[in-house]
Amino acid sequence: MTKIRRIFIANRGEIAVRVIRTARALGIETVLGVSEADRDTLGAKLATRTVCLGPAAATQSYLKVETVVEAAKGTGCDALHPGYGFLSENKRLAEACAKEGIVFIGPSPDNLDAVGDKLTARNHAEAAGVPLVPGGSIETAEEGLAIAKDVGFPMLIKAVSGGGGRGMKRVNSAEELPKQIDMAISEASAAFGDGRIYMERFVTVGRHVEVQIISDGETVIHAGERDCSVQRRYQKVVEEAPAPGLPPKLRQGLLDAAVKYARHINYVSLGTVEFLVDVEREEFYFLEMNARVQVEHPVTEAITGLDLIALQIAIAEGEALALTQDDITLTGHAIECRLNAEDMDRDFMPSPGRVTQAWFPPIPGLRVDTHMQPGAMISPYYDSMVAKLIAFGETREKAVEVMATALRVTELTGVTTNAPLHMAIMDDAAFQAGGVDTNYLPGLLARIAPAKEAAE
Repeated sequence: MTKIRRIFIANRGEIAVRVIRTARALGIETVLGVSEADRDTLGAKLATRTVCLGPAAATQSYLKVETVVEAAKGTGCDALHPGYGFLSENKRLAEACAKEGIVFIGPSPDNLDAVGDKLTARNHAEAAGVPLVPGGSIETAEEGLAIAKDVGFPMLIKAVSGGGGRGMKRVNSAEELPKQIDMAISEASAAFGDGRIYMERFVTVGRHVEVQIISDGETVIHAGERDCSVQRRYQKVVEEAPAPGLPPKLRQGLLDAAVKYARHINYVSLGTVEFLVDVEREEFYFLEMNARVQVEHPVTEAITGLDLIALQIAIAEGEALALTQDDITLTGHAIECRLNAEDMDRDFMPSPGRVTQAWFPPIPGLRVDTHMQPGAMISPYYDSMVAKLIAFGETREKAVEVMATALRVTELTGVTTNAPLHMAIMDDAAFQAGGVDTNYLPGLLARIAPAKEAAE
């Protein structure tokens, strides 16, 4: 067992602050790797030490494996936490850490291999007996037509190495297929350097539900599920736990399938198994496994009382889990809103700039994960998320109420944020009823636009 004394944080923004918070509580020193644009951030001020990785562009700083590992080694770090995004699921980084004797706070290179490629991940799901969306890999329109003939339109094309909706195309007919395949391959190649694609049934009414896994390699347990169905262009906007209105049998099936999948690949660390729930068929299908901490992990922490980052660190140290499945109890309900610096009235264009005021209300049931402070600069180089508001209540209705109050009184000025969208969601009857599907947010936006135009 390795006792970690100093962690190199290879990330930025709110997740860097989040890791620093837990490391401090555990008595662990932190070194934050920053780009030139992030020298004066809250994370840089909170870390024990800060080291510059390079210029503002992520490709010249946060995404340079050799630079990150050298920085960790040069500052005497015995462990590295990759956060989410950037290099968090990069096999080369995990291998480079191992070569230098640095503990990678995440899964093994073999685990990253098993889930990093979506086709390989699908193959593991099939071998584990976990349900899959009908479909398969394709290279040509002819192969796509053959799959569509068996499955039926509409279909969905996905990038093998993709995420965040890039390379993803809906196909409604055979006539559309060749053009959409070409576009998907082109997008996937540009975004990921990998043009491989696959195609699967497009579920018309679906919910995005994921299961939090915690595993030390021997004990594999889950910490309940999260609903991430409120999405815009395949990007999550609001997440909550537990998923509202799932039939008990379906819920248990999801939880069991996630554990089965993690056990099949001998997974070690935190991880999230994502599923698509077919509402009309009352079935669920494996989508992918994320081998890292998720943006939305706080809603799970809120209803379980766990510190998932602390567990992730303990597992990386080689500690056996002190928890069993029976120790995980879910209490109340939690909702997370991703507050982004973007302009809803300009098709959600990013809104970089300097924050003049950053104040979040200290109300019961509200947690705020953020790197914002007065004077903070929101850079155009990175993701536009500036804060996560996490509302907890004994009931879902109470959690919605807490979130609505927080959104009304939060002060984040100097830039434009998507707070009005979140307020509209919290005030919407369909969301308040619970159990919305992935078509919900586009529909809400379509309803909001005419009302806003009439008001103007």
